[in-house]
Amino acid sequence: MSSLNLGLLFSRIRVEEKILIKEAESRGHEITRVDSRELVFDFDDDYEIDLLLERDVSHSRALYVLNLFENGNVPTVNSYQTARICGDKIATTKALEDAGVPTPNVKVAFTKESALSAIEEMGYPVVLKPVTGSWGRLLAKINDRDSAEAVLEHKSQLGSYYHKIFYIQEYVDKPDRDIRAFVVGDETVAAIYRESDHWITNTAQGGEATNCPVTNEIDQICQRAADAVGGGVLAVDLLEGENGLTVAEVNYTVEFKNSVEPTGVDIPGKIIDYVEGVAEGN
Repeated sequence: MSSLNLGLLFSRIRVEEKILIKEAESRGHEITRVDSRELVFDFDDDYEIDLLLERDVSHSRALYVLNLFENGNVPTVNSYQTARICGDKIATTKALEDAGVPTPNVKVAFTKESALSAIEEMGYPVVLKPVTGSWGRLLAKINDRDSAEAVLEHKSQLGSYYHKIFYIQEYVDKPDRDIRAFVVGDETVAAIYRESDHWITNTAQGGEATNCPVTNEIDQICQRAADAVGGGVLAVDLLEGENGLTVAEVNYTVEFKNSVEPTGVDIPGKIIDYVEGVAEGN
Protein backbone atom coordinates (compact mmCIF):
# COMPACT_ATOMS: atom_id res chain seq x y z
CA MET A 1 0.00 0.00 0.00
CA SER A 2 1.04 3.66 -0.30
CA SER A 3 2.91 5.27 2.57
CA LEU A 4 0.89 6.85 5.36
CA ASN A 5 1.40 9.71 7.76
CA LEU A 6 0.56 8.02 11.07
CA GLY A 7 0.01 10.07 14.20
CA LEU A 8 1.28 8.40 17.39
CA LEU A 9 -0.41 9.67 20.55
CA PHE A 10 1.80 9.23 23.60
CA SER A 11 2.97 10.80 26.82
CA ARG A 12 5.99 8.54 27.21
CA ILE A 13 7.88 6.61 24.56
CA ARG A 14 8.18 3.11 26.02
CA VAL A 15 9.57 -0.09 24.50
CA GLU A 16 6.24 -0.79 22.76
CA GLU A 17 6.12 2.62 21.12
CA LYS A 18 9.71 2.31 19.89
CA ILE A 19 8.90 -1.07 18.33
CA LEU A 20 5.74 0.25 16.66
CA ILE A 21 7.57 3.28 15.27
CA LYS A 22 10.33 1.04 13.89
CA GLU A 23 7.80 -1.33 12.33
CA ALA A 24 5.81 1.49 10.70
CA GLU A 25 8.89 3.29 9.40
CA SER A 26 10.28 0.03 7.97
CA ARG A 27 7.19 -0.05 5.75
CA GLY A 28 7.79 3.48 4.51
CA HIS A 29 5.24 5.23 6.74
CA GLU A 30 5.91 8.62 8.30
CA ILE A 31 5.34 8.97 12.03
CA THR A 32 4.01 12.24 13.45
CA ARG A 33 4.54 12.21 17.20
CA VAL A 34 1.63 13.68 19.17
CA ASP A 35 2.70 14.23 22.79
CA SER A 36 -0.43 14.75 24.88
CA ARG A 37 1.62 16.66 27.47
CA GLU A 38 2.34 19.35 24.86
CA LEU A 39 -0.72 19.15 22.62
CA VAL A 40 -2.87 22.26 22.37
CA PHE A 41 -5.99 21.42 20.39
CA ASP A 42 -7.31 24.19 18.20
CA PHE A 43 -10.76 23.43 16.81
CA ASP A 44 -9.81 25.17 13.58
CA ASP A 45 -6.73 23.00 13.03
CA ASP A 46 -6.51 20.61 10.11
CA TYR A 47 -4.24 17.77 11.19
CA GLU A 48 -2.36 16.35 8.21
CA ILE A 49 -2.30 12.74 9.32
CA ASP A 50 -4.02 9.70 7.90
CA LEU A 51 -4.73 7.99 11.24
CA LEU A 52 -4.04 8.49 14.94
CA LEU A 53 -2.66 5.46 16.80
CA GLU A 54 -3.39 5.88 20.51
CA ARG A 55 -0.56 4.83 22.85
CA ASP A 56 -1.02 7.24 25.77
CA VAL A 57 -0.55 6.01 29.34
CA SER A 58 -3.04 8.67 30.51
CA HIS A 59 -6.59 7.40 30.07
CA SER A 60 -8.19 10.81 30.61
CA ARG A 61 -6.01 12.56 28.02
CA ALA A 62 -6.33 9.70 25.55
CA LEU A 63 -10.10 9.79 25.80
CA TYR A 64 -10.39 13.50 25.04
CA VAL A 65 -7.81 13.42 22.25
CA LEU A 66 -9.50 10.46 20.55
CA ASN A 67 -12.84 12.24 20.71
CA LEU A 68 -11.42 15.47 19.31
CA PHE A 69 -9.55 13.81 16.46
CA GLU A 70 -12.49 11.60 15.50
CA ASN A 71 -14.70 14.67 15.38
CA GLY A 72 -12.04 16.24 13.17
CA ASN A 73 -12.55 13.33 10.72
CA VAL A 74 -9.28 11.61 11.58
CA PRO A 75 -9.70 7.82 12.04
CA THR A 76 -8.23 6.46 15.27
CA VAL A 77 -7.03 3.14 16.63
CA ASN A 78 -8.58 2.42 18.97
CA SER A 79 -11.82 4.32 18.62
CA TYR A 80 -13.07 6.78 21.21
CA GLN A 81 -16.01 4.49 21.95
CA THR A 82 -13.79 1.47 22.57
CA ALA A 83 -11.48 3.51 24.80
CA ARG A 84 -14.42 4.93 26.73
CA ILE A 85 -15.81 1.48 27.49
CA CYS A 86 -12.53 -0.30 28.20
CA GLY A 87 -11.20 2.53 30.38
CA ASP A 88 -14.16 2.18 32.75
CA LYS A 89 -14.57 -1.21 34.45
CA ILE A 90 -18.27 -0.60 35.09
CA ALA A 91 -18.90 0.22 31.43
CA THR A 92 -16.85 -2.84 30.40
CA THR A 93 -18.81 -5.16 32.68
CA LYS A 94 -22.12 -3.75 31.41
CA ALA A 95 -21.04 -4.22 27.78
CA LEU A 96 -19.92 -7.80 28.43
CA GLU A 97 -23.10 -8.64 30.35
CA ASP A 98 -25.29 -7.15 27.62
CA ALA A 99 -23.47 -9.28 25.03
CA GLY A 100 -23.81 -12.45 27.10
CA VAL A 101 -20.04 -12.79 27.58
CA PRO A 102 -19.16 -14.80 30.72
CA THR A 103 -17.66 -12.49 33.33
CA PRO A 104 -17.22 -12.71 37.13
CA ASN A 105 -20.14 -11.44 39.19
CA VAL A 106 -19.84 -7.74 40.00
CA LYS A 107 -21.60 -5.36 42.36
CA VAL A 108 -21.22 -1.58 42.33
CA ALA A 109 -21.81 0.67 45.34
CA PHE A 110 -21.33 4.36 46.08
CA THR A 111 -20.85 4.59 49.85
CA LYS A 112 -18.67 2.54 52.19
CA GLU A 113 -21.81 1.37 54.03
CA SER A 114 -23.56 0.07 50.91
CA ALA A 115 -20.27 -1.40 49.67
CA LEU A 116 -19.86 -3.36 52.89
CA SER A 117 -23.40 -4.71 52.55
CA ALA A 118 -22.68 -5.71 48.94
CA ILE A 119 -19.48 -7.49 49.94
CA GLU A 120 -21.19 -9.41 52.73
CA GLU A 121 -24.01 -10.38 50.37
CA MET A 122 -21.53 -11.59 47.73
CA GLY A 123 -19.46 -13.50 50.31
CA TYR A 124 -15.75 -13.50 51.10
CA PRO A 125 -13.30 -13.31 49.47
CA VAL A 126 -13.99 -10.58 46.93
CA VAL A 127 -11.76 -8.32 44.86
CA LEU A 128 -12.11 -4.56 45.19
CA LYS A 129 -10.90 -2.71 42.08
CA PRO A 130 -10.66 0.95 41.04
CA VAL A 131 -13.07 1.74 38.22
CA THR A 132 -10.15 3.09 36.17
CA GLY A 133 -6.55 1.96 36.20
CA SER A 134 -4.22 -0.77 35.00
CA TRP A 135 -1.05 -2.75 35.78
CA GLY A 136 -2.72 -4.44 38.75
CA ARG A 137 -2.49 -1.33 40.89
CA LEU A 138 -4.83 -0.53 43.79
CA LEU A 139 -6.43 -3.98 43.77
CA ALA A 140 -7.43 -5.47 47.10
CA LYS A 141 -8.46 -9.02 47.92
CA ILE A 142 -10.91 -8.75 50.80
CA ASN A 143 -10.93 -11.90 52.95
CA ASP A 144 -13.09 -10.88 55.92
CA ARG A 145 -15.19 -8.10 57.41
CA ASP A 146 -12.28 -6.49 59.26
CA SER A 147 -10.34 -6.16 56.00
CA ALA A 148 -13.42 -4.84 54.22
CA GLU A 149 -14.06 -2.14 56.80
CA ALA A 150 -10.41 -1.04 56.80
CA VAL A 151 -10.03 -0.86 53.01
CA LEU A 152 -13.40 0.82 52.45
CA GLU A 153 -12.62 3.45 55.10
CA HIS A 154 -9.22 4.09 53.54
CA LYS A 155 -10.66 4.45 50.02
CA SER A 156 -13.44 6.75 51.22
CA GLN A 157 -10.81 9.20 52.53
CA LEU A 158 -8.83 9.39 49.28
CA GLY A 159 -9.15 12.54 47.20
CA SER A 160 -10.46 11.38 43.83
CA TYR A 161 -14.17 10.73 43.52
CA TYR A 162 -13.26 7.57 41.59
CA HIS A 163 -12.16 6.00 44.87
CA LYS A 164 -15.65 6.48 46.25
CA ILE A 165 -17.15 4.32 43.51
CA PHE A 166 -16.77 0.76 44.74
CA TYR A 167 -16.37 -1.93 42.07
CA ILE A 168 -16.67 -5.28 43.82
CA GLN A 169 -15.82 -8.38 41.79
CA GLU A 170 -16.31 -12.01 42.67
CA TYR A 171 -13.01 -13.72 43.52
CA VAL A 172 -12.45 -16.54 41.04
CA ASP A 173 -10.55 -19.49 42.50
CA LYS A 174 -8.14 -20.01 39.62
CA PRO A 175 -4.75 -21.69 39.11
CA ASP A 176 -1.68 -19.59 39.88
CA ARG A 177 -2.13 -17.87 36.54
CA ASP A 178 -4.49 -16.02 34.26
CA ILE A 179 -4.58 -15.65 30.48
CA ARG A 180 -3.97 -12.51 28.47
CA ALA A 181 -5.07 -12.83 24.86
CA PHE A 182 -4.38 -10.32 22.09
CA VAL A 183 -7.14 -9.48 19.65
CA VAL A 184 -6.32 -7.52 16.50
CA GLY A 185 -9.39 -6.88 14.41
CA ASP A 186 -11.17 -10.18 13.87
CA GLU A 187 -8.20 -12.37 14.89
CA THR A 188 -7.01 -13.58 18.27
CA VAL A 189 -3.36 -13.42 17.33
CA ALA A 190 -1.68 -14.74 20.48
CA ALA A 191 -2.13 -15.45 24.17
CA ILE A 192 0.08 -15.83 27.22
CA TYR A 193 -0.27 -17.36 30.64
CA ARG A 194 0.70 -14.90 33.36
CA GLU A 195 1.92 -17.03 36.25
CA SER A 196 2.67 -15.95 39.80
CA ASP A 197 2.59 -17.24 43.37
CA HIS A 198 0.69 -14.03 44.20
CA TRP A 199 -3.02 -13.75 43.38
CA ILE A 200 -2.22 -10.71 41.21
CA THR A 201 -0.60 -12.16 38.08
CA ASN A 202 0.06 -9.03 35.96
CA THR A 203 3.53 -9.02 34.43
CA ALA A 204 3.84 -5.43 35.71
CA GLN A 205 3.59 -6.94 39.20
CA GLY A 206 6.12 -9.69 38.53
CA GLY A 207 4.04 -12.34 36.78
CA GLU A 208 5.95 -14.59 34.38
CA ALA A 209 4.75 -14.81 30.77
CA THR A 210 4.63 -18.16 28.96
CA ASN A 211 2.90 -19.17 25.75
CA CYS A 212 -0.78 -20.10 25.89
CA PRO A 213 -2.14 -21.88 22.80
CA VAL A 214 -5.09 -20.01 21.29
CA THR A 215 -7.78 -22.68 21.47
CA ASN A 216 -11.13 -22.41 19.77
CA GLU A 217 -12.69 -21.66 23.18
CA ILE A 218 -10.25 -18.82 23.86
CA ASP A 219 -10.71 -17.40 20.38
CA GLN A 220 -14.49 -17.44 20.57
CA ILE A 221 -14.78 -15.78 23.98
CA CYS A 222 -12.15 -13.17 23.02
CA GLN A 223 -13.94 -12.32 19.78
CA ARG A 224 -17.24 -11.94 21.63
CA ALA A 225 -15.59 -9.71 24.24
CA ALA A 226 -13.90 -7.58 21.58
CA ASP A 227 -17.16 -7.15 19.68
CA ALA A 228 -18.93 -6.16 22.91
CA VAL A 229 -16.57 -3.23 23.55
CA GLY A 230 -16.32 -2.01 19.96
CA GLY A 231 -13.38 -3.98 18.56
CA GLY A 232 -9.91 -2.89 17.52
CA VAL A 233 -6.55 -3.77 19.07
CA LEU A 234 -7.29 -5.22 22.48
CA ALA A 235 -5.91 -7.34 25.30
CA VAL A 236 -8.51 -9.60 26.89
CA ASP A 237 -7.82 -10.93 30.39
CA LEU A 238 -9.33 -14.36 31.07
CA LEU A 239 -9.75 -16.31 34.29
CA GLU A 240 -9.93 -20.10 34.43
CA GLY A 241 -12.51 -21.09 37.03
CA GLU A 242 -14.53 -24.17 37.85
CA ASN A 243 -17.23 -22.98 35.43
CA GLY A 244 -14.82 -22.37 32.55
CA LEU A 245 -13.36 -19.16 31.15
CA THR A 246 -14.60 -15.73 32.19
CA VAL A 247 -13.50 -12.30 30.98
CA ALA A 248 -12.11 -10.22 33.83
CA GLU A 249 -11.06 -7.11 31.87
CA VAL A 250 -10.51 -5.76 28.36
CA ASN A 251 -7.62 -3.35 27.80
CA TYR A 252 -7.39 -0.89 24.91
CA THR A 253 -3.77 0.36 25.06
CA VAL A 254 -2.11 -2.99 24.53
CA GLU A 255 1.28 -3.73 26.07
CA PHE A 256 3.09 -6.57 24.33
CA LYS A 257 6.83 -6.36 25.09
CA ASN A 258 6.69 -9.43 27.38
CA SER A 259 4.53 -11.45 24.98
CA VAL A 260 6.34 -11.47 21.62
CA GLU A 261 9.16 -13.80 22.67
CA PRO A 262 7.11 -16.48 24.50
CA THR A 263 4.44 -16.62 21.80
CA GLY A 264 6.68 -16.24 18.76
CA VAL A 265 4.04 -13.94 17.24
CA ASP A 266 4.91 -10.60 15.64
CA ILE A 267 2.29 -8.68 17.61
CA PRO A 268 3.52 -5.19 16.59
CA GLY A 269 3.49 -6.29 12.94
CA LYS A 270 -0.11 -7.45 13.35
CA ILE A 271 -1.01 -4.08 14.89
CA ILE A 272 0.50 -2.10 12.00
CA ASP A 273 -1.24 -4.44 9.54
CA TYR A 274 -4.53 -3.53 11.22
CA VAL A 275 -3.71 0.20 11.29
CA GLU A 276 -2.96 0.09 7.54
CA GLY A 277 -6.31 -1.61 6.91
CA VAL A 278 -8.25 0.98 8.90
CA ALA A 279 -6.45 3.87 7.18
CA GLU A 280 -7.01 2.33 3.76
CA GLY A 281 -10.70 1.84 4.53
CA ASN A 282 -11.10 5.53 5.28
